[in-house]
Amino acid sequence: MSSHTQTETGRAATAAIVRGKGERFGIESVRIGPPTANEVLVRIVAVGICHTDAIVRDQYYPFPLPGVLGHEGAGVVEEVGANVSNVVPGDHVVLSFMSCGSCRYCDRGEPAYCSDFFMLNVGGARKDGSTATCDSHGDVVHDHFFGQSSFATYAIAHRRNVIKVPKDVPLEILGPLGCGIQTGAGAILNALKVGVGDSVAVFGVGGVGLSAVMAARAAGAAIIIALDVTPSRLKLALELGATHIVDSGKENPVEAVRRIGGGGVDFSLDTSGKPSVLRQAIDALGIRGTCGIVGAPTLGTEVSFDINSLMIPGRSIRGICEGDSVATEFIPQLIELYRQGRFPYDRLIKFYEFSEINTAIDDAAKGQTIKPVLRMPAQ
Repeated sequence: MSSHTQTETGRAATAAIVRGKGERFGIESVRIGPPTANEVLVRIVAVGICHTDAIVRDQYYPFPLPGVLGHEGAGVVEEVGANVSNVVPGDHVVLSFMSCGSCRYCDRGEPAYCSDFFMLNVGGARKDGSTATCDSHGDVVHDHFFGQSSFATYAIAHRRNVIKVPKDVPLEILGPLGCGIQTGAGAILNALKVGVGDSVAVFGVGGVGLSAVMAARAAGAAIIIALDVTPSRLKLALELGATHIVDSGKENPVEAVRRIGGGGVDFSLDTSGKPSVLRQAIDALGIRGTCGIVGAPTLGTEVSFDINSLMIPGRSIRGICEGDSVATEFIPQLIELYRQGRFPYDRLIKFYEFSEINTAIDDAAKGQTIKPVLRMPAQ
């Protein structure tokens, strides 16, 4: 069945569509086809805005346009396909990244490194190439962004990337757990495995970096250094668990970290996506230190480092995708930490109406808002 035929019998919805590289999002009427056997139709209550939404709009990654982005959705299940048993209509869910479930990496519990990750999350369609969304003229709009395309009042997700969540926590704050928050926290807890007494330096304390700071505190790290050039973010980092802050615009960040960490830190995390900052994060490591990379630059971006400074002290560099998370397990864990008051990520959130999507993205780009969340109009 073609996507055009599907949407003739589908659900009327409103979506934010980007039609060209770097263009503003336009709020448009769309129709979304019914879920297939393994899919779930979700009424979106709120959706976080992540840096990845902005860079895909600008085509750092080649997502086909016109398209619906959004990948931090939270909402209520409306309809499920015949093969779906993990959720039922009425359940509250968070939507996370998509994985195939059958490759060697998914089989061994590493869905963030799925062999088909890029195609399933940034390919603009289902694995078979079909889409579910048409605009008011009946033309196909690319979707299934991170298996959801949740910049819309309704989204089609897959049974693999819907996570049932408790109904006593407000849905409007849960969406960011699907990507940005779990990326920062997971980098610390799952990938780097920071432990009691360790030292950590977080380069860039936006939403991902501040999530890493909170996770490092929850893990019992002794030294947590937050580095940024925005004073308000550094101030918040102190309130959320950083033991030290460094304004990278006013002092040499590598020298500062090495001084505070007694020769370097056990772990560093670069959230900036800038080669110069990544080099700093590598150079700030102590002996046997590990640098994690979660910042996303344009494809083909390269960085240089001194090979001997890596080899002789036994330092490591590793890429981290989605915080090494198994979202069905990790998101409930983060919710429990939030309930205990040990992971107050809601302090990062500022709410906007869906119609204010462009303002929200602009505010995030300017550093005025750490984690914008769009509230959807009532359906």
